[in-house]
Amino acid sequence: MQHPAVTWDDLRVLLAVQRHQSFLAAAQALGLSTSTVARRIEALEASLGRPLVQRSTAGTSVEADSWELVALAEQFELGLGSARRNDGAHGASTLAGSVRISVGEGFAGFLTELLCEFRRRHPETSVELIAETRLADLARREADLGIRVVRSPSKVLVERNLGVLHFGLYASETYVERRLRAARLRPGEYQRHDFVGFDGAHRRLPQEQWLVAQGATRFPFRTNSDAVMLAAVVGGQGIAVLPDLLGRATPSLVRLEVDTRLPSLSPLLVFHKEARQVPRIRAVAHAIEEAAKARLGR
Repeated sequence: MQHPAVTWDDLRVLLAVQRHQSFLAAAQALGLSTSTVARRIEALEASLGRPLVQRSTAGTSVEADSWELVALAEQFELGLGSARRNDGAHGASTLAGSVRISVGEGFAGFLTELLCEFRRRHPETSVELIAETRLADLARREADLGIRVVRSPSKVLVERNLGVLHFGLYASETYVERRLRAARLRPGEYQRHDFVGFDGAHRRLPQEQWLVAQGATRFPFRTNSDAVMLAAVVGGQGIAVLPDLLGRATPSLVRLEVDTRLPSLSPLLVFHKEARQVPRIRAVAHAIEEAAKARLGR
């Protein structure tokens, strides 16, 4: 594919917009004015005869079918950087740049530990870990990588299974001492206990539906946040279904014995198919897959 009248100066502006998700941040990174960045993008779009950047109140993102240009810009950047460095530093250059990762709060702690270790080995890679309840649009490149528990119908996304996320029923030590001496919840006893549950659309999640199916009716504390749910359970507000990855890592929680098998989920590592061309994204994706194999069940 040929791109008429496209120069490195044009591509580096597009690359900055993709990385920083706004004209203002891109301008600051490049040492330009916001209006100059906007004019350069508009001129590039006019030259190619198609829109390159999606503008919205939430920020800006590069159109999915323009990722080829972003990849081309990164290759130029890597080539220029390589030409400026000594041969001894050549290998490290391929992982220079940022990787933006979108995850639910339940995975944030696990990924933080992993990414800290990755950056100790590859300090030239910058990380943006976004813990959020919404699903970033990976097809539109709102993030480079995402962890999801539902499949996408998009044909431009690659999904890799990370294993099985097992759940357990957890309560604080104080709650167990007060109301569950045997640390066991039997059928018919759920109606007598307090539970920390999800709010809004999250009530449709399998773990919430499992609780209701067992007879749980008392939910004095609800939230749409995994972090808040964990804090509420630690604070003695009730029992909750938590990922074992999170619950077992919290010393003050007790995993209750139950007679009915709890649900499980199969988390997916998701990214745009063009992202496989970018070495640093590929490297982070591989690190996540390897860590998941070691930490998640099968």
